[in-house]
Amino acid sequence: MAKTYITTAIPYVNGAPHIGHAMDYCLADTFARYARLRGDEVRFQAGVDEHGNKIFQKASSLRIPVQEYVNKNAQSFKDFISDLNVSNTDFIRTTDVEHVRRCQEIWTRLRNHIYKAKYEGWYCSGCERFVTQKEHDENHGICPDHAKAYEKLSEENYYLRISDFKEQIKKAIETNEMRILPEFRKNEVLALLDESPDVSVSRSTVQLTWGVSVPDDDTQVMYVWIDALSNYITVLGYPDQDISAWWPAAAQFVGKDILRFHAIIWPAMLLGLGLPLPKVILSHGFVLANGQKMSKTIGNVVDPMDVLQRHGIDAFRYYFLRHVDTFLDSDFTWDKFEESYNNELANDLGNLVQRLAAIMAKNNLEYSAEQEYCFSGEYIKLMDDFEFARAFDLVWEKVRAINRQIDEKKPWELAKAGKNSELAECLKGLVARLLTVNYELSPFLPNVTGKISEIFTGNVRPPETPLFPKEQKK
Repeated sequence: MAKTYITTAIPYVNGAPHIGHAMDYCLADTFARYARLRGDEVRFQAGVDEHGNKIFQKASSLRIPVQEYVNKNAQSFKDFISDLNVSNTDFIRTTDVEHVRRCQEIWTRLRNHIYKAKYEGWYCSGCERFVTQKEHDENHGICPDHAKAYEKLSEENYYLRISDFKEQIKKAIETNEMRILPEFRKNEVLALLDESPDVSVSRSTVQLTWGVSVPDDDTQVMYVWIDALSNYITVLGYPDQDISAWWPAAAQFVGKDILRFHAIIWPAMLLGLGLPLPKVILSHGFVLANGQKMSKTIGNVVDPMDVLQRHGIDAFRYYFLRHVDTFLDSDFTWDKFEESYNNELANDLGNLVQRLAAIMAKNNLEYSAEQEYCFSGEYIKLMDDFEFARAFDLVWEKVRAINRQIDEKKPWELAKAGKNSELAECLKGLVARLLTVNYELSPFLPNVTGKISEIFTGNVRPPETPLFPKEQKK
């Protein structure tokens, strides 16, 4: 049995979970469920980043102890992951005592590639990183992600010597040893790598106190990167345990805005530790609202909990895994969401299940559950290439094909004519086809596909209520 390790980016706990976090979790969960059905043993990480000035300042503004604040918000992310029916096996917090201790050991092991120097330059508090003069000038002194002016800072910090690893990282990306997805992001990363300076990995305790202390230097606190990025291996037990059974990760899922850190800083850390690079780093795009980037300032932020509450987990996962491109920016509107629910989930799948189950039950027909299911070759290729939206489209066309087949075969006319053997053969063939399609749908929609399997195995009974009750737009 192959072992597959899958990771998601760990979000800051200075706010509520948002749609971007949901995309990380849903994409990774789809791949995890697919890998399990393939026969793999899966380990699947999720977690939260609890250190840094943004979190400390937020807790201070609320006048509550910072540990109390991160405890509350960490739980909100755990609850959110559960609400999305995500099958992670691990959940890590960067305030975990073992994570902190292991980070300090990782720092010690990277010491040959770390040096202390004074630096004066531009800094974005929202990104929690320094930017080059070129980047500052190109953005006219304003961070495009946070719409906030860069600050001029002068500090003595520790730096990770990225230059020690540039050629190895470049070769790994070019040869797909570390595959960057989507493919068009590869050249972007390579261009950033060429210009990438050594990266600050600590802050003075004058500026930052809420974090992991730098070993043997109580004037410095670890900066976000070594602390946060290390979670992917500290959760496996590194460096106390041999992690070779699980590492390198089969896939690491991140948003496109943090790809550069995962494709440059993280590989540099791994190479400095003598560890292999992840096999795939997949970056997804942004979910837009009516064609605009979601922004609290604009007031167009879509709360994922609102979407979940509108029609439930199946509708949520259906829309964001099928109608949001796996790799590109995609648009969300409530009209599109309602249309996909009513005209696709309810009509295409919900009515199909209801029609088949009703006519099976009416004619006292049962379906044997002994059938073994398998994935089609085209489906496997798309899933192995992480083309989840396209794989979902492929399966949905099969759902619609079964609906067309029912209309062509007209089993109700066979029943009316008393052609019982033909009716049984027709219906059992349709159910077999539906359950095969249901199997391919299960990584995307584990909740409803489980219900569909129960409906048709053993004594066939139509659902007491519609799987997807239609509602008027709110």
